[in-house]
Amino acid sequence: MTVQTLRPARSPRAAARPIRILATLGDSTAVGLGDPVPGGGWRGFPVLLRDATGAELVNPARAGARMADVRHAQLPLVLAARPDAALICAGMNDTLRSDFDPVAVRADLTATVTELHAVGCHPVVLRYHDHTRVFRLPGRLGEALRHRVTALNAAIDAAVRDAAGTGVLDLHLLPGGYERTAWSVDRLHPSELGHRLLARAAGESLAEAGFAVPAPVDVRCAGGREITTLHRAAWIVVKGTPWLVRRGRDLGPVILHGLRTRSAA
Repeated sequence: MTVQTLRPARSPRAAARPIRILATLGDSTAVGLGDPVPGGGWRGFPVLLRDATGAELVNPARAGARMADVRHAQLPLVLAARPDAALICAGMNDTLRSDFDPVAVRADLTATVTELHAVGCHPVVLRYHDHTRVFRLPGRLGEALRHRVTALNAAIDAAVRDAAGTGVLDLHLLPGGYERTAWSVDRLHPSELGHRLLARAAGESLAEAGFAVPAPVDVRCAGGREITTLHRAAWIVVKGTPWLVRRGRDLGPVILHGLRTRSAA
């Protein structure tokens, strides 16, 4: 008589969960700035990710938003839609203000992701790169911004620990993220390519979390408005220099604090 050895059947891999409603919360990057389309308006990574997942997009993001704006103004609109997944892209505007408070940023982000979890949503939070490698700033100003981004990332890390199960997309590790072509004329927002790289990475993060991404984002650019050397020169004169002056005022106290600390040492 032949004896059969019975082995436990392997459970099939769970089918990928479709994303019915996708939400993005945040600032001008989540609005799509840097990825202009012919005829006006912006596309950006939220639209690209929407097309990749086949989801309905809810995007209350606005230019200039800070983490507190995400929590108090944008989150209620997103919760009402009960999304399956959400991306949070905020915090850089906080670092560029004189009242930057990483403790408050952590509290606002923790509350935001906790409430998203409560409605069955999987949140993914963007963690930031060293932007001084993209937007060159005078020595002290660049040092102050790097210090702020480090503090911002520490607040994001703490919020993610506070709310287990939250995904993280680290922009510092984004392939091609520091290439000049990944950035728009202002060097503050991703270009079309940058938005495509971000959308593809976000799709991969969602796929790893068990969600269906039927049409992964193509990183080949197509359809964006052409940016010329004249555009770049005009931006520096009209917007770049005034922006640098404003940020110098906001980050000035940080620079002075750093100088006093060094003198004391």
